[in-house]
Amino acid sequence: MAPTIRPTYRRSLALLAGAALLANIGFTGVVHAQGTPPTNGPASVADLAEGLLDAVVNISTSQNVKDDEGAGPAPRAPDGSPFQEFFNDFFNKQKGKPGGNHNVNSLGSGFVIDPQGYIVTNNHVIEGADDIEVNFADGSKLKAKLIGTDTKTDLSVLKVEPKTPLKFVKFGDSSTMRIGDWVMAIGNPFGFGGSVTVGIISGRGRNINAGPYDNFIQTDAAINKGNSGGPLFNMKGEVIGINTAIISPSGGSIGIGFSVPSELAASVVEQLREFGETRRGWLGVRIQPVTDDVADSLGLSSAKGALVAGVIKGGPVDDGSIKAGDVILKFDGKAVNEMRDLPRVVAESPVGKQVDVVVLRDGKEQTVKVTLGRLEDSDQAASNDADSDKPQGGVINPDPGENQDMDEPDGDQSQPVPDGKGKPAETAPDAKNVLGLSLSTLNAETRKTFGIAESVDGVLVAEVAPGSLASEKGLKAGEVIVEVAQEFMRTPEAVAAKVQSLKQEGRRNAQMMIASPNGDLRFVAVPME
Repeated sequence: MAPTIRPTYRRSLALLAGAALLANIGFTGVVHAQGTPPTNGPASVADLAEGLLDAVVNISTSQNVKDDEGAGPAPRAPDGSPFQEFFNDFFNKQKGKPGGNHNVNSLGSGFVIDPQGYIVTNNHVIEGADDIEVNFADGSKLKAKLIGTDTKTDLSVLKVEPKTPLKFVKFGDSSTMRIGDWVMAIGNPFGFGGSVTVGIISGRGRNINAGPYDNFIQTDAAINKGNSGGPLFNMKGEVIGINTAIISPSGGSIGIGFSVPSELAASVVEQLREFGETRRGWLGVRIQPVTDDVADSLGLSSAKGALVAGVIKGGPVDDGSIKAGDVILKFDGKAVNEMRDLPRVVAESPVGKQVDVVVLRDGKEQTVKVTLGRLEDSDQAASNDADSDKPQGGVINPDPGENQDMDEPDGDQSQPVPDGKGKPAETAPDAKNVLGLSLSTLNAETRKTFGIAESVDGVLVAEVAPGSLASEKGLKAGEVIVEVAQEFMRTPEAVAAKVQSLKQEGRRNAQMMIASPNGDLRFVAVPME
């Protein structure tokens, strides 16, 4: 069966493709709809549906599976049962027999986008299939070849070889659709091909944690298992969504369905057709959300944008155009209202394109130009980054030339002395207690004690007071304060002075760039009240 996620509140988020074992599972019943049809809708969609039905197809896949895959333990008769000896003899004999094979069939939907036979569907409809067959409205069938697939958006493109040009449909612009607009779904629910349902757009920009680019259209048009990969039409007959998932306690429609919007799908489909793979833009930064506390610490009027937690070494912006601590507010003219907006708009941009990025840096907005790399190359870059002795967040030390003696401090700079058990002893006299943090300068001995990488510079967090606000924010002994309010910190005194300065400015939170011992960066807004 299609995978299902069951949250604690007993709803299920289900992918819509339906699967059945041909040998022993069949369709056993029909659930009758409850409630009344919507009023004041279109008088009829018969003419619209008639012109689209021939372009929507049913997709049947088969996969050869070994009988012993996923098999559980053999049943046992209760001890002392008169059948115990019979059960044990029978199943012990079965263990020695090699497992056979059987076919698992799956049903889904798709639609033709080119008269020469290109078809769009969901990846989970055809994933792992040994054989893909496309069934058309006139009863004809054709074998299909997989052209390309994208797991991040759950989209795939198939190709059949028709003898005559096929009826096809075109993508529309989902960005113009509004909540309340009428839509129509056509698909193959539970094997009932050519099923037409009508509803409205119930919501936009839904994030259901299905992938990194979630931006789903929510609709109450009835869609069920088997509708996966089928089109969601506007009233012009244009495809504005691809039906992918539903929320349901039973696997049947309760009026909450999700479709991949055409504004995202169209470019993915075009790349799969042309290249057989996706070629997404890549910025090369690690980001985290801008919380209310972080916004306050930076002087932002509201929590918006994406906070850059690190720059990937060797990535497109490793030239310093974007820095850790920047807040990205706009990308190529598009507002970044929240963190998850950025990966999507970057991925939708062409590789090699030069774009303007508006960032907040040092309390001021400025525009920088960056040239995008390719996301599919990022795995190699990340691998090379991880293999190096540099932290994966990029270079932390802002000016190594000014800090060459960091590992060899002056003699009057006393440090916490290790007690031989991996923990520092009593805090040295120069350590400062700031916001519940006992701070100390870094040296060779404390690096060794806490396992801190040579590339990490800043001020050591030697201890964190239990129950303090810093503790509640997740700070731990052995981490390093790299920056406070976007200023690099070299000594505990500098941290204390900066925090005091922020208090005098009326700030309620101190934004700190925190490095883990291995150099991974994150930003934390520590309350100062």
